[in-house]
Amino acid sequence: MTNKRPPDLIVDPADRLRPSSYDDRPRPGPSAAPPRKTRAAKPKSEKPQRPKKASGGGKKGGWGRRLFMWGATLAVWVVIALAGVVAYYAHDLPDIDQVTAPTRRPSVQFLSTDGQVFAAFGDLYGESLDLSEISPSIWQAVLATEDRRFFSHFGVDVLGLARAVFVNLRAGHVVQGGSTITQQLAKNLFLKPDRTLKRKVQEVLMALWLEKRFTKQQLLTLYLNRVYLGSGAYGVDAAAKRYFDVSARRAGLYQSAVLAGLLKAPSRYSPLNDPEASHKRAVEVLNNLVEAGYIDQQTADMAALTGAAQAVKRPVPSGRYFADWALSRLDDLSELAGRDVVVRTTLDLTLQRKVEQQLQALLNGPGAKANAGQGAVVVLSPDGAIRALVGGKDYDDSQFNRATQALRQPGSAFKPFVYLAAMEQGLAPQDVYDDAPIKLGNWSPGNYNGRFEGPVTLHHAFAHSTNTVAVRLIEDMGPARVVTIAHKLGITAPLGKDASLALGTSETTLLELTQAYAPFANGGYGITAFGIESVTSPDGQVLWTRQGGGVGKVMSDQALAHMHEMMSAVLTEGTGKAARLDRPAAGKTGTTQDYRDAWFMGYTADYVAGVWLGNDDQRNEMKKVTGGGLPAQLWKSVMMAAHQGVPVHPLPTPDLTPPAMVDTEGTAGGVIVGGGGEGGNPIRALGNAIDDLLGSLFGR
Repeated sequence: MTNKRPPDLIVDPADRLRPSSYDDRPRPGPSAAPPRKTRAAKPKSEKPQRPKKASGGGKKGGWGRRLFMWGATLAVWVVIALAGVVAYYAHDLPDIDQVTAPTRRPSVQFLSTDGQVFAAFGDLYGESLDLSEISPSIWQAVLATEDRRFFSHFGVDVLGLARAVFVNLRAGHVVQGGSTITQQLAKNLFLKPDRTLKRKVQEVLMALWLEKRFTKQQLLTLYLNRVYLGSGAYGVDAAAKRYFDVSARRAGLYQSAVLAGLLKAPSRYSPLNDPEASHKRAVEVLNNLVEAGYIDQQTADMAALTGAAQAVKRPVPSGRYFADWALSRLDDLSELAGRDVVVRTTLDLTLQRKVEQQLQALLNGPGAKANAGQGAVVVLSPDGAIRALVGGKDYDDSQFNRATQALRQPGSAFKPFVYLAAMEQGLAPQDVYDDAPIKLGNWSPGNYNGRFEGPVTLHHAFAHSTNTVAVRLIEDMGPARVVTIAHKLGITAPLGKDASLALGTSETTLLELTQAYAPFANGGYGITAFGIESVTSPDGQVLWTRQGGGVGKVMSDQALAHMHEMMSAVLTEGTGKAARLDRPAAGKTGTTQDYRDAWFMGYTADYVAGVWLGNDDQRNEMKKVTGGGLPAQLWKSVMMAAHQGVPVHPLPTPDLTPPAMVDTEGTAGGVIVGGGGEGGNPIRALGNAIDDLLGSLFGR
């Protein structure tokens, strides 16, 4: 058998190696003729030849090769740099596992005395709904407006981003965004709203990771349940209930367009803040739905025509100054930290609205003519419960609360504390003081009318707000005693300890001053103003309830009776006649230097109220506005509103008549009289009564 070499191993003769000494020139053999001698040809002169160009071509080819190498090197470094940037910004990315466990501010809802919600703070979430439970028109409107290629991109919409860049460059400013819903979800759930390179890079990284971790349906569901839509509402269900009082399950086409339109600017396009802007934005969203193929133009036009009426018409919010103040009170209740709560307050919402309207009407009318730019009103029950509190002309313009935060000089509205100190030292309204010029060092206080009346009773001096008598009284009583009295009744602000205190030169707030007047209305008991009755969880579990308060008796019955007499005279015959009511009432006017502040403070048996008018800039003087003018008029209208339907009650004036003396037969043996009436000294009256009793017993 012959062995044949495999074809692939056969070597072609031309491919065989030859020894390096092999010479293929013919060699002379035995029969070969000798070589012929030939004449050597003269070599021609040759020009030097240029080397042949390599394929790709000389210098051009070299530069192309270099450019390619440089480009490749640059690309490598760019990749390395990008990898470094990504690594740098990715090292502190938040934990994606926390996507379903959000942190949020606890929600606080405030209820008035009749159970109405008048204010809410914190983040409000509706039901967490599955995508299949949410009205299709909602997510269709969102996709048509925010991210039409949501179901096709990988978390970043390159085409949408390029289009946004082109549109913005052509417009010269940012008019269109390129963020996808996944990017927005990453930003809203995990990142801060800062416009920085770090935040943008992290947003893209988080979007890519979210896309890898969750399905498109899950991402869209998370977005719709968690996106902020204004007015404290997070998620489409909370927003649908907030703006339309419907669940996101049943939201109509126009309502869905409004909700989707809020994503661009929740405050600007809120149907509560600006119904017209909200409607225009909703029409844009409806047109987006048409372009995206979800609805036809006729359906969009019909929704735009009939939909505006679907917005809930809510009354202008009331009690917002009060709500801010009450919210600050909750900070002291550590047991409520981090919890959603419902706060039942003391606010009478009907009265609150009337007081707000009356203050605005006065400041927009006669107040504007008199250069009174601001005002504040507080209404309390005699036990200290706040029934109405207005801290300024317009909460939207200024949230500064002039009832609780503004420290202002009370002027003569401080005089009740001076006179009370005198009554506690045994003086009576009929005691006489001299209304005459007085000089204390370099200070010479005068009266508002520029006149002096000579000897006057304390009753007359108080009713007509005579300054010289008040200064003489504080000199006799001592400023320290007056400060003690004022603090005992409820003034907590620091008070000066000189004679000028009698004219109200130390600053306080309207709420404190009203609080300090309450003991005159409740029989002489000190109180602390309060606005919260109880706090519960949203499901009704009681978390905190008020246990009462107050500091007990702060004045004697005799002093209280004297104060009722003098403070009532302010309304019947003195500086506060413009505040006179159709029921027993008492009070005091107050005006500070250069008409910077004007006050009226007063009470009945059922309510205590304080009014302040002035300007935030204390250099801006009012035009001769005194406490007995516009403040007294406003106080009267406020108190008339508060007492609507309330029976007439006398002031809680103590009965200073001692019990009747009874003889052994059980019949009255005599009655002690006097004790603080306009005619006499109670000690003298008591002595006379005892003398009469002894006379009858011994036959005199």
